[in-house]
Amino acid sequence: MLANLVCSLIKHKRVTTTLAKAKAARPVAEKMVTLGKAGTLHGRRLAAARLHQEDAVKILFNEIAPAQKDRNGGYTRIVRLHERRGDASQLAILEWMDLPAAGETGSGTAPAAEAKPAPEKSEGKAAEAKT
Repeated sequence: MLANLVCSLIKHKRVTTTLAKAKAARPVAEKMVTLGKAGTLHGRRLAAARLHQEDAVKILFNEIAPAQKDRNGGYTRIVRLHERRGDASQLAILEWMDLPAAGETGSGTAPAAEAKPAPEKSEGKAAEAKT
């Protein structure tokens, strides 16, 4: 379960889960980043043996570990959320410290150059009505 949770964290950069699972997955994720920072073949094989997903290992070694190169530890953060309605368990977000979550952009809004103006339909209908 923890390996799958860490693989989801690697792929999606942010995972919402219960607080207990987040606290249990945090040391596993941080050990994987430590292996990724070493960048050796032995580290890659140890990470693959623990995570069981090659695509997650590639993302870990190519994207996440180089981004965490300057940090000495504390690669993840746990943000507490509300309690789940069904069983009142505490929810939390487990995410990487220096990486934006997948799907997030820098500013959050589209640049003005990419925004397309809406075509004006009133002129076309008025021209058709006159003829």
